Amino acid sequence: MADMTAENMLSLFEELADKMNINIVQGKGDFIGGMCSVNDEDYIVINKIKPTNQRLGILAREFGKLDLENIFIPPALRAYIEENRQDIF
Repeated sequence: MADMTAENMLSLFEELADKMNINIVQGKGDFIGGMCSVNDEDYIVINKIKPTNQRLGILAREFGKLDLENIFIPPALRAYIEENRQDIF
């Protein structure tokens, strides 16, 4: 994420979610966030009162669980997801 701002990174995640038909929902409350499905629709819920780097971490973690093999993802975003994927295991 060398020359990319956190806001740019959030935008790239939103574009990726769009491509994959995943809804990103930003809410406030006492929760960490993550992926869920409701009525056959996929959602990633993130807490907008958490620091941006924490929200990016949730997005990277959740997208890191998905098959991204045949989807174009900007190299900086793919690297960020890969970087954070190790934290899962």
